[in-house]
Amino acid sequence: MFNKAVAIGGSLAVAALALAGYRGVGSQDLTVEYTDFGQVRTPTAPAFLAEVPPVSDAPIKEFRIPITHDTIEIAAGVEYEGWTFGGTVPGPTIRVREGDLVRIQLVNESPMPHSIDFHAARIPWNEAYRSIGPNGELSFEFTARDPGVYLVHCGTPPVTMHIMQGMYLAIIVDPKEGWGTEVDREFVLVQSEFYTQPGDAGGIRQLDWPAAMDKRASHVVFNGKAFQYKEHPLQVELNDRVRLFVVSAGPSFRSDFHVVGTVFDRVYPDGNPDNVLESVQTWTVPAGGGAVFETVFSEGSNGVGLYPFVTHAFADAEKGAVGLIRVREPVVSEDGSD
Repeated sequence: MFNKAVAIGGSLAVAALALAGYRGVGSQDLTVEYTDFGQVRTPTAPAFLAEVPPVSDAPIKEFRIPITHDTIEIAAGVEYEGWTFGGTVPGPTIRVREGDLVRIQLVNESPMPHSIDFHAARIPWNEAYRSIGPNGELSFEFTARDPGVYLVHCGTPPVTMHIMQGMYLAIIVDPKEGWGTEVDREFVLVQSEFYTQPGDAGGIRQLDWPAAMDKRASHVVFNGKAFQYKEHPLQVELNDRVRLFVVSAGPSFRSDFHVVGTVFDRVYPDGNPDNVLESVQTWTVPAGGGAVFETVFSEGSNGVGLYPFVTHAFADAEKGAVGLIRVREPVVSEDGSD
């Protein structure tokens, strides 16, 4: 299960922030959960925190999302001038439940216009997704009606540039009645690509627009950094059922998602639990799309060991879109409990 230490340090931590609750007429639950991603930053060391806590019960969820320009590390020793939501690439994972009211406060702390586009929202583009300039703010709300895992990205033209610079994150909309299975670990993996060239001084790399137009990526990554989960694998225990929320941010490449050494028990294209597929080896997540994958690492089947996860478009995997899941024996405490 997702431990308390990870939850407090992770992208959905709210313990140190405002959490207001009250009950209205007819005992309707109007609890408001507020998260300021300017104060709660997703840990990126030693690797981007991929594990996510369960969704909370608050029916109203508010998120303050600052836009910043920051130096990020896109591969070991490779720094890049990125554009971010919440100071990291990808930005912090947002998790809500079907039927929740989601309130967004977008704050532009960067020196140029930006915007935000929620693929999970049914809302007019001109109301919510318009660009705002430096020091500008924009607030809107929507009801999360469609369960699944979705891309959120900057939609300011040229959209390719804003996405390739790092402006994307994932939003999970849990089904109101749950996914149909109980899992032990949940992880978010956002695939994307960078197009870089040496900077003027040969240090921090800069964007390469012609390469982006030709789809000649310098790096293809999971959660913002090439190969980070090879050195720091995702940790699960024997007999764990694992749920992976996979989003392809692009801007141009799909993810042919596959885990070596196992078969997915269940795949939910776009995350819709009504469209579940069973016994799937590889599933394609288009640029701008998402899917939910489940598998079990069980004793007597695949068992303890290392399991690479990749995009099976291997030219892209060779550029960084590969990591490891480490399955280990369950940790037993001194009193004999798990």
